[in-house]
Amino acid sequence: MKIAILDDYQDVVRGLNCFSLLHEHEVKVFNNRAVGLGQLAIRLQQFEALVLIRERTILNRPLLSKLPNLKLISQTGKVSGNIDLDAAAEFGIQVVEGTGDPTAPAELAWALIMASSRKIPQYAQHLQEGVWQAASLHARYNQLGRVLKGRQLGIWGYGRIGKLVANYARAFGMQVLIWGSETSRQQAQQDGFIAATSQQQFFESSDIISLHLRLNDATRHIVQLGDLQRMKPDALFVNISRAELVAQDALLTALSQGRPGSAALDVFENEPLPTDYPLRQRENVLLTPHLGYVEQDSYELYFGRAFQNIIEFCAKA
Repeated sequence: MKIAILDDYQDVVRGLNCFSLLHEHEVKVFNNRAVGLGQLAIRLQQFEALVLIRERTILNRPLLSKLPNLKLISQTGKVSGNIDLDAAAEFGIQVVEGTGDPTAPAELAWALIMASSRKIPQYAQHLQEGVWQAASLHARYNQLGRVLKGRQLGIWGYGRIGKLVANYARAFGMQVLIWGSETSRQQAQQDGFIAATSQQQFFESSDIISLHLRLNDATRHIVQLGDLQRMKPDALFVNISRAELVAQDALLTALSQGRPGSAALDVFENEPLPTDYPLRQRENVLLTPHLGYVEQDSYELYFGRAFQNIIEFCAKA
């Protein structure tokens, strides 16, 4: 079978242990992105199966209609709106999804919380430049970091990832406040955490807010400018889930107005991140290149299942 693995930016998939599962197939790994319908169609038209790294490539109806040889799309992790499933079914393309684990994204969220709270990236960068114990060369940002113990972490979304982050916070002596669906809040209370009484109280009282929601029609732009403007001037806003959960330009405006005081982001509406992204180079913003699931164990899990799905498809053909 002719198989294409898309968007392996770091060229690491061929080095995974699970890659050997495809040894009987003709596999092409693409390390750079094709931009636009025409380029993608030309690149992919010969392949019978595509392996997608999460949502890095969007397979919409116009593109799928130009891929006559395509029989199978094997998604790493869960399908999450990046594939037009109706079009795939119409064109006789089977879509299979895999599994995932919440550990890596939960740990990344916690790493961003700790790094931002203690201003570790800023101190480390200035140390490399020969400046000792300075978070910034500007007085406004050359402030002390702070510990997490005794502070309040607001978690919006008490699913598998949110639960892990809540327990990390508990271990660090933080007070945890949960917002989300009624079911989520009830479960959080059963687990010994506090449920926010309102969205307003959630944003106003939290020292740190971390989003852990799925993106769908109900959650798109669920965080509005007014929510962010309610945050404390020294609060931290963290998003490792989906950029589209926040209204467009709302975070940029809120940070410019001083509420919240800082942000840490791992997800963006356009990826890879454009060089003119307005929050680049801001001293109060920590950016990472969508690393939530990008680590060794997660890749072995995600790709191992995706490759096994291809083998099972071929066995039934």
